[in-house]
Amino acid sequence: MALINISNLCFAHDGGQTIFDDVSLQLDTNWKLGIIGRNGRGKTTFLKLLLGEYPFSGAIHAPVAMEYFPFAVADADQSGFSVALGICGNLEEWRLEREASLLELLPEVLERPFNTLSGGEATKLLLAALFLRANAFPLIDEPTNHLDARARQVVGKYLRAKRGFILVSHDRGLLDSCIDHVLSINRAGIELQRGNFSSWRMNRERGDQQELADNDRLKKNIARLEQSARRSAGWSQSAEKGKYGNGPVDRGFIGHKAAKMMQRAKSVEARRNRAVEEKTRLLRNLENGAPLSMRPLPFHSRRLAGCSGISAGYGDIAVLRDISLSLMSGERLALRGKNGSGKSTLLKLLAGRHSGFQGDLYLPKALRISYVPQDASFLRGNLKDFAAGRGIDESLFRAALHRFGFERKQFDTDMGDYSAGQKKKALLAASLCEEAHLYVWDEPLNYIDVISRMQIENLILEHRPSMLLVEHDLVFLERVATNIVNLEEAERSGRSTDQRGKRQETDRGRKSFLSNITEL
Repeated sequence: MALINISNLCFAHDGGQTIFDDVSLQLDTNWKLGIIGRNGRGKTTFLKLLLGEYPFSGAIHAPVAMEYFPFAVADADQSGFSVALGICGNLEEWRLEREASLLELLPEVLERPFNTLSGGEATKLLLAALFLRANAFPLIDEPTNHLDARARQVVGKYLRAKRGFILVSHDRGLLDSCIDHVLSINRAGIELQRGNFSSWRMNRERGDQQELADNDRLKKNIARLEQSARRSAGWSQSAEKGKYGNGPVDRGFIGHKAAKMMQRAKSVEARRNRAVEEKTRLLRNLENGAPLSMRPLPFHSRRLAGCSGISAGYGDIAVLRDISLSLMSGERLALRGKNGSGKSTLLKLLAGRHSGFQGDLYLPKALRISYVPQDASFLRGNLKDFAAGRGIDESLFRAALHRFGFERKQFDTDMGDYSAGQKKKALLAASLCEEAHLYVWDEPLNYIDVISRMQIENLILEHRPSMLLVEHDLVFLERVATNIVNLEEAERSGRSTDQRGKRQETDRGRKSFLSNITEL
C-alpha cells in the first residue's frame, strides 16, 4: 500500500478560471478510484497535476510512478506487439497474449499494423500494455469512447481484477462494475466516498434532499426572525418616545423597558444572521435543477422512416448489407452492433445525409429531422453565429447549455476551445431547440458527464420523442430505448432482432417501397 498525499492544492488556468482551491486529500494506491464530475470541472486536469505536468501551488507527494492512459503512439505503422513493446520495454510475448486474451483480443491483432486496428482494438491493446508496465500506478482517462457495449463490459471485468488505479469515466455501468471509491469534483469542492457510482448517486440524492429541506426551513425561519426583530425594534422605539409624553411618567422604567426590547431585537437579529450564514453553506454543490426541454412534433403518418434491402459503404468497402427496418411514431429505436457494422452509416441514410446506397429507402419529404453527428470536433466560432446558422433561438440555446452545466463565462469562449464533452453538449443543446418529428442522434453521450446523461434520460422519458440513435451506454439504453435492433442479425426478410431476442415486423404491407427514396 502507498498513499498519495495532496495538501492545499490550488490550480487555475491561464485565463484565470479557478479549477481547484485549497484541496487536501489522501488517496490509497490500492483503491480502484473513479473520478466523476461535470465536463470542464477538471477531471483530466487532476490527473495531469498528479503527473506533474501543470504548475500549481500546494503539495502533491506520490511515492509511486504514475502512467497516463491513453498513450501517445509515435509510430502507428508498427505492429501491435511492437507498440506494446515500446510502452513496456522488455516484454515477453506470452504475457501480452495473456492480457490480450483477458480483453478478448484475437492474437492476430498483435501482428497487424497498429494503424489498422479499430478504435476498440487499439484501446484494449494499450490497456493491456498499461497494466504490464512494472511499478506503474495507472491513471486511466476515458477508456470507453471507442468501445461498443460488449467491449465496455469486458473492460469493466478486466479492471475489476486489477489491484489499484484511478479511472475517469462517464459510463455508469463501467464505474459500477470496477471501482470501490468515488472522487466527485463538485461545483464547490471535492468529495471522496467509499463505494461505486450507484452508492455515490444514492448518497448525493439523499444529501441534496436534506439540504433542500434545511434550506426551506431556514428560509422560513429567517423570514420569521426578521419580522420578530422589526417588531421588537418598533416596540423599543415606541417605548422610548413614551418617556417624553405629557404628564408625569417614570422615565427610568420606560427607558429600561425600551432597552430590554432593543436588546431582544438585537438578539433576534443575531439569530437571523446565524441562520443566513448557515443557509449560505447549503446547496453549493446542488447541480442546476432546472429541467431540460425539447420540441418534438407529431407526424401525420404512423410510420416515420424505413428501409428495405439497404446496402451501403464507402468506395469498395461495404458496411451495410441487406438491412430492412421501419421506424414508427413514438418509437425510440437504438441500433446495436460492433464497431464497423454500419450503425452511423444507417443513421446518416435515415437522416437524409448519405446518398450512396442500394435498396429502398422510405423517407417522407415532410419529415423534419434533427440530427446530431458522432463527431463534434468541427465546431468553431461563437454561440451567436452558431445559433443563427442552425436557425434556433439563441436565448433558448444558451438556457439549454446552462442547464447542461455551462458557466456564464463559457458563453463568450470560442467553441473551438471547448472540451470534447462541451462540444457534444452544444450539438445536443441545439437539437433540443429544434422542432422535429424525428431525432437522430449518433453516440450522443460520447464525452458527456454522468450528471448530464441522467438529465438527458429524464428529458427523453418526459417528452417521449420519436428517436433513432446509436449509443453504447447500456444503462441509458435500458431506460430510454423502446426497441433495440442488432444490425448483425438484421435480415432481408424485413425482420430485425432486438437485444431480447424478439422479432419485430417491419410493417411491409402499410406502404410499398418505391425505387430508392420515396417522397410524400
